[in-house]
Amino acid sequence: MALFKLRREATAPSAPAPVEALLKGYSIEVMPRTAEKVASFRDLLPAGTRVYIAHIDGTPIDEMVATAKRLNAEGFPVMPHFPARIIKDRATLADWIARYQGEANVRQGLILAGGLRAPQGDFHSSMQLLETGLFDGFERLHVAGHPEGSKDIDPDGSDRMVMEALRWKQAFADRTDAKMAIATQFCFEPDPVIAWAERLAAEGIRLPIHIGIAGPAKLQTMIKFAVACGVGPSMRVLQKRAMDVTKLLLPYEPTDFVNGIAAHKAKNHMFGIESVHFFPLGGIKANAEWVTANGGRSGIPANLEEKVEA
Repeated sequence: MALFKLRREATAPSAPAPVEALLKGYSIEVMPRTAEKVASFRDLLPAGTRVYIAHIDGTPIDEMVATAKRLNAEGFPVMPHFPARIIKDRATLADWIARYQGEANVRQGLILAGGLRAPQGDFHSSMQLLETGLFDGFERLHVAGHPEGSKDIDPDGSDRMVMEALRWKQAFADRTDAKMAIATQFCFEPDPVIAWAERLAAEGIRLPIHIGIAGPAKLQTMIKFAVACGVGPSMRVLQKRAMDVTKLLLPYEPTDFVNGIAAHKAKNHMFGIESVHFFPLGGIKANAEWVTANGGRSGIPANLEEKVEA
């Protein structure tokens, strides 16, 4: 009996063209313990979605590699975190890289200092990791960005050290063949982010920006994570919402933020924000479903994109 493949295009909710364009090729962040709760990422994420794996201090490398292996098997490019301050030494870093590459076909990495104040080993900055040369075989390397500054890096409240680090990373990108981008902390207001991106361009930092966005979550959850992650002035968006009793019990959604960035990008085609990176603070499923509902064709999960029937 002959088998015939029938293609069925999944229907997607309509979305404003600028929003659909901005959300195309978005990425999302998971941890091993949150990934375990997802039965199938292909039911939630569009084909080819880049999935970052956050490496929290204390997470065994075995769990990190196993999560990367699972995601790679489902067809998603994986970008694990390499936090400098939790890596003991060069040998440990080399072992992590060898395991990721050998067991999970990892060719991408987010290189960052990490949230610890004191290093646990030989490294204290992302620049030191990049200088080891151990990432030479990687196709893509992302580095951290802080649109509202970082008190961990610049305790005086300025952004002097943050900007100096970005200039170093731009110079590194210029002398290597790695595809690089800046993945930022999440924020809640579009205008300060737009101004920050334009300032980078004016200072000669040309690395594409993948802007961090907090996915849908309860307001209390959002405030807790925002405080813990050192979100700056844009916290006022959450504070204002908390004072409105009509919105207090409703989940926060990033609709206004996304609309603002998308509208600016549509009018300024050379704008440095290239893509969106989601922090699914209210859960991976809730975040993915928000993108599916708001992103038009950019949000169609892989398993809905094409059906094959006998």
